[in-house]
Amino acid sequence: MKGLKAIEHLRVKPGGKAGLARIDPDFCADLAKEEAEGQLAEDLEALSHLQQLLYAEDRRALLVVLQGIDTAGKDGVIRKVMTGFNPQGCVVTPFKRPAGAELEHDYLWRVHKACPRRGEIGVFNRSHYEDVLVARVHGLAHGQRLERRYETINGFERMLADEGTHVVKFFLWISRDEQRKRLEERLRDPEKNWKFSEADLKERERWDEYMDAFELALTRCSTEHGPWWIVPANRKWFRNWMVARVLRHTLEGFSMEWPRARIDVSKVRVT
Repeated sequence: MKGLKAIEHLRVKPGGKAGLARIDPDFCADLAKEEAEGQLAEDLEALSHLQQLLYAEDRRALLVVLQGIDTAGKDGVIRKVMTGFNPQGCVVTPFKRPAGAELEHDYLWRVHKACPRRGEIGVFNRSHYEDVLVARVHGLAHGQRLERRYETINGFERMLADEGTHVVKFFLWISRDEQRKRLEERLRDPEKNWKFSEADLKERERWDEYMDAFELALTRCSTEHGPWWIVPANRKWFRNWMVARVLRHTLEGFSMEWPRARIDVSKVRVT
């Protein structure tokens, strides 16, 4: 598919390093905004058709994981890219700080419950990776317990893949300066004031720690059955184009077919 070759280097190779420092958050693959938006419209139409096929075939599922620092654009991707999906077969799950019964179980309990059923697309706004990101930065897990989580997460995603759920993961990569601009926009715009939290500023102070945590998680947990894509996200239009293009390529790779009718439809007459 046109465009994939230009972004293939943004897929974290299993066994290799993520290398966030080498990737420009302003990267746009020499695309013009107008060209990208035109291709996005085509991709959204194709994704709508592919979702219908996935739902009708009812043999496998797709899990889309969205991660990124505050203001990276997870909500924006859901609004702009997932808009073409039929809600009947697409479930978006936001993962906030665990509470209640979630704290009484292992950290994957709430995640496994939210995984898509066969025929569905599931979208995670944040995910099980919070437990090797926030947990590492804030010291909520230590030593071998934290280290084992990378292996546990890889095993969990391997199990999902073995049982028919394809996992594709996107890290929305913005610069520290871009985050500052977006936080300032939330302060200026009355319609975005509600999204601002003083906690965002406290987390921003830990920028380098978070980048180290993301680098490690992407490096340790990009596998053939659960690849990580680093999405340069300073330019929102490129971010949307890239996510849509990768999802389209992923679903087309399923080589799906419409199920055969259970009866000989040539003999049926509607009166």
